[in-house]
Amino acid sequence: MKDIEELIKNNKKYKNAVIQKRFISKKNTVCYVILNGKPRVLKWFAPGFKKNMETEYTILKKGASKLNIPTPLEKDEENNVLEMGYIIGENLCDVINDEKTTTNEKQRLMHLLAEWFFKFHTYFKEAEKFYIRGDSILRNFILTDRIWSVDFEESRYGKPIEDIASMCASILSTDPLFTDEKFQLCRIFIDSYEKSVKWNLNDIDNEIAYALLEKIQWRPEKEEVLREFSQKIRKKGLK
Repeated sequence: MKDIEELIKNNKKYKNAVIQKRFISKKNTVCYVILNGKPRVLKWFAPGFKKNMETEYTILKKGASKLNIPTPLEKDEENNVLEMGYIIGENLCDVINDEKTTTNEKQRLMHLLAEWFFKFHTYFKEAEKFYIRGDSILRNFILTDRIWSVDFEESRYGKPIEDIASMCASILSTDPLFTDEKFQLCRIFIDSYEKSVKWNLNDIDNEIAYALLEKIQWRPEKEEVLREFSQKIRKKGLK
């Protein structure tokens, strides 16, 4: 992964960018900058991920006026950079896992999160085919007076249940892990989503169990507990 200072220093187009904050990214270099006096997010895609840049830009271009997602400002194909609007807010992962956040507020956020996925899946539905956001984790959502979502490079055709299960796995496996409250939040999230949609979430427990196992590649230090709860959920469900 490239260093943000190096990218700015060696690129005349972004030489006036003043770095404000770096974001965690598994593949790319992402930061919040002030560029020509305006707040922007710059996302540099590694050379091998140019297709991901096209995917994300397509989603943002089509959905920014209808959904709570960033506004795409420029696709710099020469440098593999997406320039986007910056959303000022709190990361949803931090809010949900903050002990100061009340139970009622966390439950309210689950309903808002379910509403966001309902709108996304509905808007990008093509006849009987669905386009899902992919990489559905708490850290890819921002809270302002509403819920916004960012990072769409892994969007693809799939089943809505994949997004919902992945989000539940994220809720359960972020610190504090697998608490009774986290299981309750997942049930609220699923119930709220199911009440809005016309399609069903068959076998959601198995999907969540599988999504937890997928997280081992990113959190190998938690492999034992992830396998343990994956097995429990597969056998007993979200109880």
